[in-house]
Amino acid sequence: MIAFLWAEDQNGLIGQDGHLPWRLPNDLANFKRETINEAVIMGRKTYDSLPKKPLPGRQNIVITRQSGLTVAKDVLVFNERTQLLDYQKEHPTQKLFIIGGADIFKLFAADVDYLYVTKIADKFQGDVYMPTIDYTQFKLISQQAGTVDERNQYPHTFEIYQRITE
Repeated sequence: MIAFLWAEDQNGLIGQDGHLPWRLPNDLANFKRETINEAVIMGRKTYDSLPKKPLPGRQNIVITRQSGLTVAKDVLVFNERTQLLDYQKEHPTQKLFIIGGADIFKLFAADVDYLYVTKIADKFQGDVYMPTIDYTQFKLISQQAGTVDERNQYPHTFEIYQRITE
């Protein structure tokens, strides 16, 4: 199973200078809860932006055009889209969460089975937007409002969509 996992503001913004443009601990906790003991797939820039790398308790996979890139021990580095699809076949019970950036989301748009999105009901400044997703290809299977409090100041919802199969 391939899933996209991201947070976006009302305009589809997902990043600013290699970081999240907001502080939302609920979203980070949801990210950890969903991805722990699974695989997280990201581009090199996203990997470089992680405050702690590799992400512990997960199989980290970096997709890059740079041949010969070496990163931390136990991090897999793929140079081709097909390498991840082969990995998926070899690990059929593992969830593969694509976590960014925008180019990696675009690369696997035709392959994604689930969308895990945190929708933040506010607008921010940034420079990276989520590629357009055709939501008519998916059905909403879960929606939960996030708690707004002193640490989580922005209204947000956690939504999960599943690709419609015929």
